[in-house]
Amino acid sequence: MNNNEINAVAESCCCKKTQNTVENKPLYNEILVQNLSLYPPANGCMVCGAELSLNTPKDDRTIIEASTKGILGTFYCVVNDDLKDQINLDDIIIVNLDDMTEVATVIETNQLVSIKRQRLGLCGEPLPVLLRKVTEDDLLIVEKNLAEEKKAHELFRAKAQKYNLNMKLVDIHYQFDRNKLYFFYTADGRVDFRELAKDLAGCFRTRIELRQIGVRDEAKRIGGLGTCGREFCCSKFLNNFKKITTQLASEQNLASSFSKLSGPCGKLKCCLSFEHKDASLIEELQASNPEQQIVETEQVKEQGKVKEPEQV
Repeated sequence: MNNNEINAVAESCCCKKTQNTVENKPLYNEILVQNLSLYPPANGCMVCGAELSLNTPKDDRTIIEASTKGILGTFYCVVNDDLKDQINLDDIIIVNLDDMTEVATVIETNQLVSIKRQRLGLCGEPLPVLLRKVTEDDLLIVEKNLAEEKKAHELFRAKAQKYNLNMKLVDIHYQFDRNKLYFFYTADGRVDFRELAKDLAGCFRTRIELRQIGVRDEAKRIGGLGTCGREFCCSKFLNNFKKITTQLASEQNLASSFSKLSGPCGKLKCCLSFEHKDASLIEELQASNPEQQIVETEQVKEQGKVKEPEQV
């Protein structure tokens, strides 16, 4: 397989957010690690809302962060000593967890992984193990699985129509070892798909798992561009979803129109929570110092004026 074919397989077997679009990322991460060491850890993550631990010991294992289209999603993976010097960013790897073997893409390898895990209170828990970097034979298996996934789309829709099931198919993933085939779908309510699962198992001769997901998870798996012109936050860097309410918008004095505040998934935009804590902090500071006022100087006013175009 040539380089273009390998890159195409890599993009197909990993999530959208694993594709590295940051130039000079190693240098960026090195600067980030240096800056993190200058500040004490906070007590919570502003992205996922997780409570950060201040007393967790450092995990001595060599651990990387990887991502896959399967149920593992974005996960941490243990690297044996004989492979730790061979793994780089964006490498395609084969990992194993219990009875599951999956193909994934490396998204982080440096000290940043150790810092992130330590501050999230993670140490010593069972993790998937990196078996090897992909070989030519592995890529042929991945290519075969991708072809089977495409065939499964039409078959699933035909079988769902046969059993009169109102299910919207979002994505299909064939496990690397071909021991399980996942169907991700959305539906208005609970669906009795037992007969459908038996029929699909008979067609593919493997274990079938049908997973109902929400509309936000659908947007995360499919990806796209938001109204801001940037890639969806959920598909780019968010690992879980916070509860978003209209109160977050009202406290930030944003537009009250639901259509302007909702994303393509139909739910309120995740970014409404990004600056909420900052807005709350400003309100607390203003409440604690009622006599303090923000004075705009003449110099700032002049800088803020829009210059009129010169007439020729």
